[in-house]
Amino acid sequence: MISRDVARIYARALFLSAKDKNNMDAAFDQLEDLRQFLSKDRSLLEFLCSPNIEMTNRRDTVRNVFADRFDKLVVEFLVFLVEKGRIAHLEEVIDEFIRLVEAERGVARATIVTAVPLIANEKADLADRLTTKTGLKVELEERIDESIMGGIIIILHDEIIDGSVRYGLDLLREKLAKVRVY
Repeated sequence: MISRDVARIYARALFLSAKDKNNMDAAFDQLEDLRQFLSKDRSLLEFLCSPNIEMTNRRDTVRNVFADRFDKLVVEFLVFLVEKGRIAHLEEVIDEFIRLVEAERGVARATIVTAVPLIANEKADLADRLTTKTGLKVELEERIDESIMGGIIIILHDEIIDGSVRYGLDLLREKLAKVRVY
């Protein structure tokens, strides 16, 4: 939970700064590229997080690696994360930044979890309902998890709507456990 709070604070600061400098789209693209890179190779992040490496070496590495690839705002933001000891939260910061930019563009992503794949018209209906609820164009990312047995779990921003059969059975089990039997 603390990681998410840290990510929100830093991502919002970067978002406001990028927006103020009319640099939001470039920062979005650059951080999206960085996120994809980090998903394939963790060695750079491990190096930047290492307490055994001097701070000046870590700062210089960020500047040397990214100066030609990224705008100065993004590079200095990454240096700032290193200096503040928050670089370990980089992936969460990037995810939150991307969410903020997408919301600014009028788009939200929702993850739906079902036991079986939804058919196209069910997805479209669900996306329309979520669009009406949020006022944003909702794009669905579907995951299949047979363990929920049926129903649906919707994850939209920080809100989780759990309408799964598994959750219903768990609630019923809790209620029955509280019943006194004489």
